[in-house]
Amino acid sequence: MIDLTPALLLRAYAAGIFPMAESAEDSELFWVDPERRGVLPLDAFHLPRRLRRTLRHGGFEVACDQDFAAVIAGCAESTAERPKTWINGEIAKLYEALYRQGYAHSVEARLEGALVGGLYGVTLGAAFFG
Repeated sequence: MIDLTPALLLRAYAAGIFPMAESAEDSELFWVDPERRGVLPLDAFHLPRRLRRTLRHGGFEVACDQDFAAVIAGCAESTAERPKTWINGEIAKLYEALYRQGYAHSVEARLEGALVGGLYGVTLGAAFFG
């Protein structure tokens, strides 16, 4: 079992690896070192007109770092489409500690006040790992 601390988690991200659990019920963590990574080059990011219109007039409120714990909890929830999740209690606790230290952030999407989507991740320098 990995004895993870927020400091070790930051060093792992800097080395390109991150922890996961097999499922939310599993207390064991393991390291993931993906062969390929997705990179979104923000200097070339294009927001499609229809999405821009939906965000502006669709009733969505988008905010950052307003309810990190709710985003983690939502991402850890099982759904009909995703009956298993890799986010267990230890993962949630570690990322919430990174949030309190200013290294983790969340983006929340609300519709009529209810959280309907979100993203969380870790920042190191100018990079965001979500």
